Amino acid sequence: MQSATKEQSPVLDKDSRRLILQFGDMLLVERGLSKHTVSAYESDIKLFGLYLQNTTATLKKADRADVMAFLGTRVESGGSARSAARMLSALRRFYGFLLRERFISDDPTVLIDAPTIGRPLPSTLSETEVQKLLRAPVVSTDIGLRDRAMLELLYACGLRVTELVSLQVDQVNLNQGVVRVWGKGNKERLVPMGEAASDWVARYTKNSRDNLVKGVSSTLFLSLRGREMTRQSFWHRIKVHGLAAGINAHLSPHTLRHAFATHLVNNDADLRVVQLLLGHSDLSTTQIYTHVARERLKYLHSLHHPRG
Repeated sequence: MQSATKEQSPVLDKDSRRLILQFGDMLLVERGLSKHTVSAYESDIKLFGLYLQNTTATLKKADRADVMAFLGTRVESGGSARSAARMLSALRRFYGFLLRERFISDDPTVLIDAPTIGRPLPSTLSETEVQKLLRAPVVSTDIGLRDRAMLELLYACGLRVTELVSLQVDQVNLNQGVVRVWGKGNKERLVPMGEAASDWVARYTKNSRDNLVKGVSSTLFLSLRGREMTRQSFWHRIKVHGLAAGINAHLSPHTLRHAFATHLVNNDADLRVVQLLLGHSDLSTTQIYTHVARERLKYLHSLHHPRG
């Protein structure tokens, strides 16, 4: 008896795949977005294209009703309003590109309002929790010393995880105590490291990096294979150290970036300075940390005030 053949995954038509590929190339070249961000946009457009295969429309012939129906099915299947808003944002970019390149004459997303979503406060750590996390790696090993240096630098500079794992040796100036970072949109910024992070990075480069490097590599933080670490690998390392430190809060590389910004604001740092250090293009993005600080004050008041 023959075994049942596996059901093949649906595949987009050739024209749709070509349009998505051209859109992705535009985002990479003209907008300077990261490959990770571009891949997320392409995935969202592909989902819409696959949805349209059950209708009479195509990506180039979709109208407002098609987009609305697609977003509706996403919500009905359990997707959040935030997910639908992100999907609509991707479609708007895509159809803006098609309109500009004259593949279409009307943008089907132009009259669609984004779903209203609340802005959640980012998860962060207290200063005590950060100290516990920083001390968790066993620095007597090459990997432990590497992890300590990475955690110290992540917290000291508020880097994005992609910025951290892709750092090259020549981007870090230990004499001046600064790191040169290329963030979103390939925008360059200089961020001071502070004495503690500078010291741990210096110890790592002096004592452990040569033991990890295999062949020729200009990447600063290396994996056991002597290659650039992946974002997922470093995420795993943070979870391991968080467990060792007894931290029960949600942990990710971005948690330390949030802690960096929150602790600066808590200690009266100017919001525009925090914006520059984080590499935010818009101050409104940075203002979320004033809300985090306010929530922290409310918590402390309720905890310690007799009438709290």
